[in-house]
Amino acid sequence: MESIRPRLSRNWDRTLFSAIGYVLLIFLAVACVLPFILIISSSFTKESAIVLKGFQFFPSEFSIEAYRILFKYPDQIVHAYIVTIAVTAIGTALGLFLNSMTAYCLTRKDFKWRNGFSFYFFFTTLFSGGLVPWYLMMTNYLHLKDTLTVLILPLLLNVFYIIVLKSFMNGIPEAITESAKIDGAGDFRIYRQLILPLAKPALATIGLLLALAYWNDWYNALLFVSNDNLMPLQYYLYKMLGNMDGMRKAMMGSGAVVTTALPTESLKMAMTIVACGPIIIAYPFVQKYFVTGLTIGAVKG
Repeated sequence: MESIRPRLSRNWDRTLFSAIGYVLLIFLAVACVLPFILIISSSFTKESAIVLKGFQFFPSEFSIEAYRILFKYPDQIVHAYIVTIAVTAIGTALGLFLNSMTAYCLTRKDFKWRNGFSFYFFFTTLFSGGLVPWYLMMTNYLHLKDTLTVLILPLLLNVFYIIVLKSFMNGIPEAITESAKIDGAGDFRIYRQLILPLAKPALATIGLLLALAYWNDWYNALLFVSNDNLMPLQYYLYKMLGNMDGMRKAMMGSGAVVTTALPTESLKMAMTIVACGPIIIAYPFVQKYFVTGLTIGAVKG
């Protein structure tokens, strides 16, 4: 009897701990899902209902006016989608290649300049030249204004991503690379055939972060793009919302009653749905790698 009681106590503690954990996870899941439901509901709610009753989880007055205005010029929004998808795909692929290759070089103990380069990368996180020198360099010296490259180049390298990948690659046994060298493999072949397959969790994590950065980027387009054919989705939506606010203020200044005429709030919600839809669909494909890559890369030194 004395030996059974501690065992029952341990089982009870484990059950209680699991129950509390599941309750907390369910609570967090609901807390994450509810705002998204509120956004979807508000995007289909009439503007007058939002003004009078606020945001609700179920539309009190159903309306698709926000989506009608958003897709008033479908060719433009489809073209903005194409630009964003192209920039995201190219930038993510190149960013993964450059960040991972840089991290691999910094893990190689036979690379005598690795400490110097590590300090240089870290130094850039503390100080920068500022916005004006950066703008002048991109426009007057590199001549990248109104090009697709200007939307890709600024986000290619990120010191945080390099540190995460470097920390992850430090956990790969050196015996793997040493045996490959004995067999006559070169540095790039070792990186391509051995290091990259073993670093899939970290690469998936950084790839998702890169894709999110490119997909949500509008600031570089604001600075460097004036050609409508190169306008990414986020900047296109930003300009549309700005035009709506401008029209609203102009009509209010003229004395017109526009409190509920323009669906400003519901349009914001509709823009959120249109902008985040594809990236949400892509997330489940890398979810199994995301937590593993982020945690292992963060704790290994």
